[in-house]
Amino acid sequence: MALTTKAHTLWTGNASAGTVSTMIVFAADNHYGTHAGAALYECIRDAYDIAFCEDDFSLLGDADLMGRCTLLMLNMIAGTCGVDPPGPEAETHVRAYVRRGGHLLLLHGSSAAFWHWDWWRPLVGHRWVRPDDPDGVPQSEHPTRPYRVNVAKCPHPLCALLKDMALPEDEIYMRLEQTCPATTLMETTTGEGTFVQCYETVTPAGGTVIGFLPGHRPHVVTCGVMLANVRVLIDYLLERAD
Repeated sequence: MALTTKAHTLWTGNASAGTVSTMIVFAADNHYGTHAGAALYECIRDAYDIAFCEDDFSLLGDADLMGRCTLLMLNMIAGTCGVDPPGPEAETHVRAYVRRGGHLLLLHGSSAAFWHWDWWRPLVGHRWVRPDDPDGVPQSEHPTRPYRVNVAKCPHPLCALLKDMALPEDEIYMRLEQTCPATTLMETTTGEGTFVQCYETVTPAGGTVIGFLPGHRPHVVTCGVMLANVRVLIDYLLERAD
């Protein structure tokens, strides 16, 4: 169902106003015309209560939505894709959400979702670094080719639920900056080395952050094993929000 408001266009999934016990707020950009976040949303919208928006981040400045949010999902990088970055109201409510221990699922490049906010960069675990980084860190890389993503040898409970992935040609995220301690859940090994592809960290307020890096093109984002792994991560984070 599409709801058009003066502030933004909001698509709601399986939500019922006034009866929602969990609410996912999912903000995406068009991701250079791939609409990867929107493709993912269409695949999961019937399974969860989701408020989704693409390219208009005013929903992040919606006090009611952000107050009810139990999981903030992002598939975006501020100031890219021809879209203006989120404004001061969005920063106020996202920061309040993080400060109350809210959980985050950072898809693909979303460790850089709010790269322009100084307080955001240190808490994301492994940070996608853009050109002309404010901290002067060398930029990350993403060669494009088929690759494998394997579950890490780790006692973390998610490692018993996530599945190895053999992915078609797509972006392989490499050389991110580690900004705080993080547990590696999935990784890829290429000729360049071994690189984390999924990880968990914890914010200073106790919120859980999961970064899941694979998935640039829509047909990769929506393939069976990718969707299954994303569902595992969403369910894990929602259980922690109960």
